[in-house]
Amino acid sequence: MSGLYLHIPFCRRKCPYCDFFSITATDSLVEAYPKLLIQHLAWATEHGWSGPVDSVYFGGGTPSLLKPEAIACMLQAINQRLGLAEDTEITLEANPGTVSQHSLAGYRSVGVNRLSLGLQSCNDDHLTLLGRVHNRQQGIDAFNWAREAGFDNISLDLMFALPGQTTAELEEDLRTYLELGPEHLSCYGLTAEPATPLQQRIITGELTLPDEEFYADAFMLVHEQLTATGYEHYEIANYARNGYASRHNLGYWKRHPYLGIGAGAHSFQDIQWGRRWDVPPDLSTYRQALHDWQEPMRCLETFDRQGALSETIYLALRTAEGVSDINLQRQFKTTLQEAFPEAVEKASPWLCRKGDCTAMTPAGWLLFDHLIQAFL
Repeated sequence: MSGLYLHIPFCRRKCPYCDFFSITATDSLVEAYPKLLIQHLAWATEHGWSGPVDSVYFGGGTPSLLKPEAIACMLQAINQRLGLAEDTEITLEANPGTVSQHSLAGYRSVGVNRLSLGLQSCNDDHLTLLGRVHNRQQGIDAFNWAREAGFDNISLDLMFALPGQTTAELEEDLRTYLELGPEHLSCYGLTAEPATPLQQRIITGELTLPDEEFYADAFMLVHEQLTATGYEHYEIANYARNGYASRHNLGYWKRHPYLGIGAGAHSFQDIQWGRRWDVPPDLSTYRQALHDWQEPMRCLETFDRQGALSETIYLALRTAEGVSDINLQRQFKTTLQEAFPEAVEKASPWLCRKGDCTAMTPAGWLLFDHLIQAFL
């Protein structure tokens, strides 16, 4: 197994665009939760999941609601149960409104070596619209505190194509982000996910998302400005300085095995053609299963050869590296052209060849959801 994901499903206030599993945090829930994760880890390792791991990712929710001491206890349990590689990437997602100089120094001191900071924007009006619990200055302060704490691998989230956003406002966000100088950026166009408060406001006409033309222009603006300043656009939504691509997320896109623990977490095993699991997004059910020493996860999908082939191609085409024919030959005894000749022909204007790999151009990524259907 190469990766471990821990889902921390607590937020001070749920953002209106978010469709991840999270609940309102209380002190008692947050304090009791690490014990459940350690119990889940024990169950998993006693039922066939093994290490060592080379990436650990605390995601959410808001993992920065946990105290550094709780992170330390979990990392100790992970090392005892699975083993941590010498250079394990250990990422903590953090909301700027929930951290301090003291807590950031604490996270760094207990072994967190990569921080994913959820700025989303440096525009106060947009932060209010997005329901964030921090403002522009708090976001900048959090970044600077992280640097002071010794973090030399920081990722920032940036959202674009927001209701009412102008090109000038996006350019100002990019200027501020580039002045901060993070090692990594995750840049997402805002979408109205089903059953979210944001979608409801759009349905009622209270808000309007920018049209496809603005979205495309914004996507290419982000691409052009970040790549011009030395960031590699290594996945549809992700940019990194040389050597700072997210090891954990690359594991997802390369279909490497990983264990997900915590209510709402997902896992993947590379047994035969692959098997995907999840933990139901219900804290009470999760707690009861662990109390009874019962299976906390359920199998969502067992892949056959065709399903594994399609998913491998789908995930690889999200990345700048693309689909390797050498890897496809080794795993599936075929090439991209042999497996999907019509899909390759249809997508050819947006494909490029790099050695044995076929990748999508940035313009192709804009049409990804449409183009990828022919490969599925």
